[in-house]
Formats: sequence, structure tokens, C-alpha cells
Amino acid sequence: MSSISTRKQKHIAVTLKENVESEIQTGFKDTHLIHRSIPEIDLSEIDISTYVFGKKINAPLIISSITGGTKEAEKINKILALTAEKYNIGIGVGSQRIAIEHPETKKTFSVVRDNAPNSFIIANLGCPQLSLGWGVKEAREAVEMISADALAIHMNPLQEAIQINGDTNFRGTLQKIDNLAASLSTPIIMKETGCGISYYDAKKLEDVGVAGFDVSGLGGTSWAAVEHHIAKSEGKDEQEHLGKVFWNWGIPTVCSLIEVRNATNRVVLASGGIRTGLEMAKSIALGADGVGIAKPFLEKAVQGKEELEKHIQKIINELKLVMFLVSARNIDDLKHVPIVVTGWTAEYIRRRGFNLESLAQRGK
Repeated sequence: MSSISTRKQKHIAVTLKENVESEIQTGFKDTHLIHRSIPEIDLSEIDISTYVFGKKINAPLIISSITGGTKEAEKINKILALTAEKYNIGIGVGSQRIAIEHPETKKTFSVVRDNAPNSFIIANLGCPQLSLGWGVKEAREAVEMISADALAIHMNPLQEAIQINGDTNFRGTLQKIDNLAASLSTPIIMKETGCGISYYDAKKLEDVGVAGFDVSGLGGTSWAAVEHHIAKSEGKDEQEHLGKVFWNWGIPTVCSLIEVRNATNRVVLASGGIRTGLEMAKSIALGADGVGIAKPFLEKAVQGKEELEKHIQKIINELKLVMFLVSARNIDDLKHVPIVVTGWTAEYIRRRGFNLESLAQRGK
């Protein structure tokens, strides 16, 4: 078994068994949608379908990048893919580095397209691999492996810095992304891994031609925490210490979403600690085009396809009810309803120079 396979197995085990949640809130408790007592719409007629890069999905929901590369991951990816196909929602795969370096593991990723032939699927490579020499060839291989509709380039400097033997060379990344965007017909999504994306970085990435962003903000799974637990189990005191210190590092999800939406008109996906249809609705009202969820889906997938389906249906029902209560007939309506941001989150956003009043005054 390769060292990458071993690490991926540890990531799944730690995520499922240990406390890896951020202690910092996402910001959704500080965001408030405005209740409509007379919504003037029929709950049964609400349409939650939308388009991502021109492809229709039946709900603005994406099973975020989780795993691949091991036998266990293959089983999980099959369940995730079958569910994505049933509900016609999006799905991302974990980093495909292992499949490119070890072709015998490709099936653990291709199982997704095999079982979700019509779904919106996102391939996945990492910034460190770009800095170490990967480019268009490897990106195309990742896309073709799963017939992907988009390619996520994940940005994980904190995780790599804490991970045992992590890759911390991020030099030249922007130029590599520029080259990829110019050479690939597949849209590129820049995806964080739990620390959020700032206005400044979104602007820089938009300038080099990326098509979208997945903010993956602080408030859900902390990859510093994951690496902390792994380092502790292996007796690596320095990494264990760093993981504890940087457990709550990053930009909270709501704050990052507002920063990125103010920076760009490109596709923006919200993720990072989102757990309910209510939080999905708040994300879309704040400017997201879709919402990604990872850990809760992983937890349900290991219990079986039926449990995962029940959980997704619950989230969809929650989203529809929120839309009914704010008088939003469809996703476009939801993007224009008033939303009020208060408390610590509002203070953070205002100190960053962003205007919240326009969000609160919609519809007047």
C-alpha cells in the first residue's frame, strides 16, 4: 500500500471517529432571512433546480470532494455517486493525485462516473502538485478519468504545513493556474479546504481565468485538527502542536462567501460547516450559486445508501420550506430576498469594508 493510500485511509478514519470540528462558528447564526406571513406562493410548486456551468441540477447541492484511492473509498464513492444520480445533484471526488501516480487506483474514482452518468461531476487536483511540476497533461488526465464537467484545484496551505511530510511549495501557482485556464476547455474551480478564500485571492484568481470558487470556509471540519490527530497517533510532537494551535485558523464561511461574491461575478459555491437546508438557503441569499456538503454525507454513506438518501431528502425539504417562508418561487428569487447579518459576523464584514445594508434592504 502506498503512503498516499495509507494517509487517505487515516483521513477517513479520523474524520469519522475523532473531534475535528472547528470551534469557530460559520456565521450562519448571525444571518437572518426575513419571514413572509403571506408568501403568496404554493409550497408544492417551488422549483429548486438550477444550472452550474450550463448543466442543470435538480437542487443547488453538491456532494463535496471527499475521497478516492482506496478500496474503502471506492465503496463510499459508489454510494455517493448513485445518490447524486438519483437526485441529479453535483458530486466532487477527492484528490486524484494518487490515481495519476498509481494508475491501479483509477477505478476508485471512475466508479463515480460509472454510477452517475448524467450528474455534474468535479475532478480534483492540488496546488502543491502544480508547484512541483504538474500541468495540463495531469489536469486532462484527471478530467478524463471521470469525464468531469469541471476541475477543482484545491488550495490547502495550512493542511500541507501541518501534515507529516506535507508539500509546502506554493511558488508559481498562479502562473500554473493561468496556463491551465488557457489550455483546458473544462472550467476550473478554485477550492479551499476549510480556511476560506479572501477578496484579494479571489481577485487574483479571477485575473488568471478561473471560472469559479468553492469558498470552503472555517466552521466545519478543520483539516488542522485532522492532521493534529494523525500526528498525535504517530508521535510527531511538532505537527501535533501546530495542529492544535491552528485548529481554528481561517475565514468563517459566511465572511468568506461575502468576500468572494464582492470580488467576482464568477460561479461561487458555498461550503464549510453547512449542515441544513436553512443554511443552504442563507448561503444562496448571500450570493452562492450552489452549496457543498461533505462530512455529514460521508457519515451517512458509511451507514449505507438508504441513510444517505434520507439525509439528502431531509435537507431538500428544509430548503423548500425556507423558500416558501421567504416567498421565493425558485433559486433566482432566493438570491434576491433580504437577509440581515448581525453580531460578530457583521462586525467582521464591516471592518473588512463591505456594505451589508444593501442585502438587508432588498425588496423595498
